[in-house]
Amino acid sequence: MAARWRYWTQHALTGELLHPALPLSDVEFGRELNGPGSMTGTLAPRWATANINVLDPGRTLIYVEADGYLRWGGLIWVTSPEDTRYRIEAAGWSSYLTKRHDIHGNLNGRGPYTYGDPCQIIRDIWAYAQEQPDGTLGVTVDTTTSSAKAGTPEEPWRSYWYETPVLGEMVDDIVSEDGAPQYTNSCTYQSNGTVRRRIVLGYPRLGARRTDITFRSGVNIVQAPPVTYSADDYANVVIATGSGEGTATRFAVDPVRDGRLRLESVLALPTVNGNDTLGRRAAAERKRRQIMGDVQQITVRDHPNAPLGSWQIGDDVQVAVHNDWISWSGWARITADSYKPGDADDQATLTLARADSFHYGPPENL
Repeated sequence: MAARWRYWTQHALTGELLHPALPLSDVEFGRELNGPGSMTGTLAPRWATANINVLDPGRTLIYVEADGYLRWGGLIWVTSPEDTRYRIEAAGWSSYLTKRHDIHGNLNGRGPYTYGDPCQIIRDIWAYAQEQPDGTLGVTVDTTTSSAKAGTPEEPWRSYWYETPVLGEMVDDIVSEDGAPQYTNSCTYQSNGTVRRRIVLGYPRLGARRTDITFRSGVNIVQAPPVTYSADDYANVVIATGSGEGTATRFAVDPVRDGRLRLESVLALPTVNGNDTLGRRAAAERKRRQIMGDVQQITVRDHPNAPLGSWQIGDDVQVAVHNDWISWSGWARITADSYKPGDADDQATLTLARADSFHYGPPENL
């Protein structure tokens, strides 16, 4: 099935086609939640040396295509010879922002922001990056809006030019906030044959709860993965702190006696102002932490239960694992995927997290 895969490169500034079909091997690529995703592959050193202009790091875009559809795209950042191989390392569009800084302050007058929509701030960060000379990748950011807020009259969301803030770190800070929007990288062919390079924004979440696909050991999970039971994450008492400082800090404790040793966990929610909301969040966190059992990764094959590529980053999916030791099933969220095209049947590795470990939207929407 390897022949169905094609890897081609393009000049990042001019859009010029540099090579229509790189002879790559040992390819692995994938996407991730709130990150660029990555791609690696190898070439014969003799071929790479003769075609170095089509692999220039920091200037070359590379794409993965299968059956006429784009499956991944990004920038080549590293090329390196390793013994008898010439290795290529690339990352998705958002990796570009790790090499860019706000040299004007407040994104050249777009900020500061008071109760700003984080989705708009992310769009403004990209607009600022791409308005600078030789700075455009042609990346578009979804028009998604959110009810999350960034900045207050007392502490506006802002950036100072003299601190030379990294644009990628600014985005990371925004999406790391509780109840913030989420993103991933994407690319597709447009009707005129050009490539749409896209940042997919989701609010109150990226992805959806999927009832149309499932993953089961003995069916489409290649090998039964380990199920981890750990008391490190377990708690039957959750102590939640909210807004305020010192003795004025909002505070809630949600305990339960369940016949186990008392184990406590602290949940810090500095933007939560209401005691009722804080109590609900503490109770939800305590219920989540009382459940043990976690599957962190599965390798799956193409199957009608879940054809390869039928999921999106951020989706909640049902996973069932059965082996000689345990029988476990539950909802898990796909936080990253990784494909390894090859001569045999294609497979994908999914990185998972407990679906109930995520909170979507502002705290008052719990």
